Amino acid sequence: MVFGVVFGPIIWGAQATVTDFKQLSAQPSPDHLFGTDAGGRDVLARVLTAARLSVGMALGATALGVSGGVLIGFLPVVLPRKTARLVVSATGIAIAFPALLMIMLFSIVVGTGAQGAMLAIGFAMMPAFGRLTQTMSSSVAGRDFVLAARVLGVSKVRILLRHILPNVREPLIVNASLSAGAALVAFSGLSFLGLGVQAPDFDWGRLLNEGLGKIYVNPATALAPAGAVIFAGVVFTLLGETLSRGFGIEPILGKRPRALPRIARTESEVVPDGADDTVLRVRGLRVAVPAGSDWTHPVNDVSFDIRRGEIVGLVGESGSGKSLTCLAVAALLEEPLDVSADSVHFDGSELIQNGKLPSRIRSAVSRKHLGTRLALVFQDPSTSLNPALHVGTQIAEIGGLHGGLSAKAAQELAVDRLREVRIPDPERRAKQYPYEFSGGMRQRAMIAMGLMGRPVLIIADEPTTALDVTVQRGVLGLLKAVNTEENAAILLVSHDIAVVTGLCTRALVMYRGSIVEDVGVDDLVAGRAKHPYTRALLDAVPSMKAQKGEPFATIPEGTVFPAALMEEVV
Repeated sequence: MVFGVVFGPIIWGAQATVTDFKQLSAQPSPDHLFGTDAGGRDVLARVLTAARLSVGMALGATALGVSGGVLIGFLPVVLPRKTARLVVSATGIAIAFPALLMIMLFSIVVGTGAQGAMLAIGFAMMPAFGRLTQTMSSSVAGRDFVLAARVLGVSKVRILLRHILPNVREPLIVNASLSAGAALVAFSGLSFLGLGVQAPDFDWGRLLNEGLGKIYVNPATALAPAGAVIFAGVVFTLLGETLSRGFGIEPILGKRPRALPRIARTESEVVPDGADDTVLRVRGLRVAVPAGSDWTHPVNDVSFDIRRGEIVGLVGESGSGKSLTCLAVAALLEEPLDVSADSVHFDGSELIQNGKLPSRIRSAVSRKHLGTRLALVFQDPSTSLNPALHVGTQIAEIGGLHGGLSAKAAQELAVDRLREVRIPDPERRAKQYPYEFSGGMRQRAMIAMGLMGRPVLIIADEPTTALDVTVQRGVLGLLKAVNTEENAAILLVSHDIAVVTGLCTRALVMYRGSIVEDVGVDDLVAGRAKHPYTRALLDAVPSMKAQKGEPFATIPEGTVFPAALMEEVV
């Protein structure tokens, strides 16, 4: 497209205006690939020559619309509050009018012709970009770093240019690229209607108008400019997607990494099956994440067992792979992540198929089996509950989806589950929205949702991190009660060693994507942990006996423990 815009008029400009009275409305031929028009001029040459005017005017209209829209969008940031409200209201009224009618209205007001059409399209684009800029700048203006700048006495204009504009420029650039294609179509439409480019100049819209009258004589005269408009529109759209990917706004069509090599399974790697009371048995679990053209493994060769009625803690520093391991076992990881294992045996069923763990979306078997017998309690319940639905409706959904219950029966069961997790007045609370619940109550509601299917395993991923101490105790006590009354196994992910030692029977210690030690809580409390990383975690727990100025226990970055030590400890 750039080649046509730059060199089209230079190479084919003269040929596009030459009239051949012997070739009036000629059919396509080797000399004229798309035939000639009613004046005997080569259609292809005219289309290539018109590329500069068509694309140039569309880009000019886009630049005008984006510049004016951004200016309108930023005015509420610097103007007084009452004046800013008038600007926002005027922008909303302008958006209410159909864009095509606005373009035609402006075209009539400013006059026909190429410049008039460009101004009309640019003016019509301003309200949309103004509203987009207003929305993004308002979201940024309320952030802490902007408030801090205001406290320091930074002027409104400087806040706009230094703090707000850099945070909204990428979406504006992407939308400008996408809007350029729409401006091209609109510009061609005005020319097609006779409100745009006037003779003797011509663009793709005028050529389309001329070719339409001869479409039954030579369809190519209309198809050629139409194809050019479509091609340019696709180019602008792909440019927008490329910019979006480059800015990290919407990572699509990314570079595919090389094929992930499969690790051959050997008999020595497969640990014999555990006792019959094992509810979850994981062998050789691996999670691969694309890193450019290669792969990295944040979870690598993880193996562990959890027995029925057992409470197991999973501890380790941030980034060690705890949450990723839990999500992989629950089949909640999607592409581009790759989950493989030698075996994942859950509640009597093998979930691994051809070395891969299918996600719940792709596998109906996993969806039903894991949806009824496995419950997850996430770290932040406010993001796990749909804010637009009643809490009772969300809890009851599982009963209707997997339990085959009627809507009324599922709702009654949901109320019973809320009562079981000690939420007061469950009938009334079931009809409330998540924002009407406190943090602890939302976490209890998540546990109630898990109890709808009578799970044999509950995975609690740091369920008390966002709660205060008294609410933490209530949630942990509830998990313990569910474990005792339902005989459900619990895998508790936590940073808090004290919580793990107080609630769990044993602990799995993760370091750099691998389980480095499986240690009983009694040994952990007594200081009999073998692995230096586990001992460092214990030493990092604050103590009232610590001396002032004493450094915290740390492990040097990038430390790799000997393989012999790893095998001995595990």
